[in-house]
Amino acid sequence: MFAPKYRRKEIYGQKKVEIGKILRQLCEWKNVEIIEATACIDHIHMLVAIPPKMSVSGFVGFLKGKSSLMIFERFANLKYKYGNRHFGVGDFMLIQ
Repeated sequence: MFAPKYRRKEIYGQKKVEIGKILRQLCEWKNVEIIEATACIDHIHMLVAIPPKMSVSGFVGFLKGKSSLMIFERFANLKYKYGNRHFGVGDFMLIQ
């Protein structure tokens, strides 16, 4: 689960589409299969299949860090709400 900082309701309209594209692209780069994903207005749920050679925390760190940078590149006005380059909350949840 990923959530914008302060759980702000930011994931809608064109942002929702662009964030989905970013997450799909990043998963393709790491050969991670998205099994299921749902974007709500204030968070995103993702069920992914990560290759055995990759650590879960390493992939999540990559996904959250790189997606944050790419979101700020496409939506520069977000820096006024979230500060520079800090779109998401630092936590994640893992269910095996």
